[in-house]
Amino acid sequence: MPKIIVLMGAPGAGKGTQARLLQERLHLPQISTGDMFRALKEAQTPLADEVRVLMAAGQLVPDDVTIRVVRERTAQEDCRNGYILDGFPRTPAQAAMLEQLAAEQGNTIQAIEIRMPRELLAKRMTGRRNCPVCGEIYNIYFRPPRVDNVCDLHPQTQLVHRADDRPETVEARLITYEEQTRPLLDYYEGRNVLFVVDGTREPEDIYRDIEKAVKNEK
Repeated sequence: MPKIIVLMGAPGAGKGTQARLLQERLHLPQISTGDMFRALKEAQTPLADEVRVLMAAGQLVPDDVTIRVVRERTAQEDCRNGYILDGFPRTPAQAAMLEQLAAEQGNTIQAIEIRMPRELLAKRMTGRRNCPVCGEIYNIYFRPPRVDNVCDLHPQTQLVHRADDRPETVEARLITYEEQTRPLLDYYEGRNVLFVVDGTREPEDIYRDIEKAVKNEK
């Protein structure tokens, strides 16, 4: 039976890497609500018109409209064998709507959280340094440059510490994730469809566990 994969993980947990691996190896499309709403700006459909009016007025798109957007996108041929959801659901109410959609489509849901200690998440993000010339990314804790704060490839260039990676910003993002995601994790745990994977390991090891969960081999 096709799977809807709801992939969750705090900022810095490596969710993007795992989504890419799933997409490449299981040939499942990654469906992002952000991408869907951006695409609707150019579409000429009644649903697109409705969304444009809401966004132009600065209003949040209500859940019943969001699920219609998800339904429309996931009805396309590339989603026939399942898909990965990014950015949806965010609440138990949205999760219940997704459950109904899954039943209509003949899909099952597999929720996956990539979990790791907050201290490690913080180091992954606060330790990041970027080269403004080539875009190379270093981490002062896990992959430091050969010379402190200087790009290995451009020795005349000082590395940049982005505002998003400052400790106070990172702490706020992690708190927000925990507060917003806890009810959703509880929801999926209560339905026995939540698989928690240890995110402290190598990406390939994490992927193997996720693939087993998706294929019901866990």
